[in-house]
Amino acid sequence: MRRTLIDEQDRSADLRLAIDRTGYYPEVVADAVSGAVAGEQVVSFFVHHEPTFERDEVRRHLTVAVLTPSRLVLAHTDEYAGDDLLPEPYTSTSTEAIALSTVRSVVVTRMVTNPTEGPSSPAEAVLTIGWGGVGRIDLEPASCTDPECEADHGYTGVLASDDFSLRVSAAADGVDAVSRLLAFAESLSARTQPA
Repeated sequence: MRRTLIDEQDRSADLRLAIDRTGYYPEVVADAVSGAVAGEQVVSFFVHHEPTFERDEVRRHLTVAVLTPSRLVLAHTDEYAGDDLLPEPYTSTSTEAIALSTVRSVVVTRMVTNPTEGPSSPAEAVLTIGWGGVGRIDLEPASCTDPECEADHGYTGVLASDDFSLRVSAAADGVDAVSRLLAFAESLSARTQPA
């Protein structure tokens, strides 16, 4: 039985615990996320800690996705060793709040190993959310069915909305992380259905 949206409890405390568990500047991240959520109820969330390797350095990136009754809030935090403007190590956190009414697509891709054995826990999942903030055009030369034709037919292409994409794998992030991402995607899909 599906839960009704009204019965959902505020999960702000669970979100804070998940941010704390990453150990990645939790006070800085929590402050930025809290400011972007702006006191709204936290319906669902997903926290993804991703280290990246750059030459001989390991840098960390944290993505926090929060679903409120009216908005999708995304926060990205990166760390830097310092540069000419800020010589000391620092973090940079960007937040974006998207009205749920503007979300155009929620695409979920599940990779399941050994599908002949029936349903099992996905080995990987990719969540892609589009709201029209970022568009991508893939172009290629157009052609006709005549193999002898040498005419210029211009270009053909696809315009795709690819505002946010997140990939989680059981091998890298754990089976539980894949399940949590799918649960977040389901909650977001339920709230972006047309009235």
